[in-house]
Amino acid sequence: MQYSVHSPNEFIATHRPKLLPDWSCPVASVLVVLQSCPCELLQRTQQAEVQKQTLRQRFLSVGYEVATKLERMGYLADVFDPKTGRPLRSRPGPLRLDDVAVVRSCLGYPILDRNGCSVLLHPAWGSAVYPSTIVSSAAPDVLDAVFERSLSECHQLLTSGGKLTE
Repeated sequence: MQYSVHSPNEFIATHRPKLLPDWSCPVASVLVVLQSCPCELLQRTQQAEVQKQTLRQRFLSVGYEVATKLERMGYLADVFDPKTGRPLRSRPGPLRLDDVAVVRSCLGYPILDRNGCSVLLHPAWGSAVYPSTIVSSAAPDVLDAVFERSLSECHQLLTSGGKLTE
């Protein structure tokens, strides 16, 4: 698992009301989580779908913990479902968040279009990568610290990796 924390990209900053209509404050930080997948995600195969579901569940477990900790600290936080692009802790708006587009915007990684789906190309893992996103009203350093703490508490979920360097 790799991750990085960023200020919101232009899309998130501009469209926050259509992504998270009940939020009363702007998104201040975006957490990008990348998980290595045992198979490439270029095609819809049974193996790829099973792996995506496993990685989704792993992300949601950590993501809910991070969001809960941030909310206890007085911040807004939400986990976007990588499968649907909808927030899971807030009422969704009419727009969906595209995790692949967020990674491209934040990290500059290339993407491929395969059968109408955008596929992320990680510099080391190629298309064997599963992206996901958490947003918060907390400053980037606060989100980073909470995620680090959650990772150490959930270390059994990790397989390898660490913080991305920019």
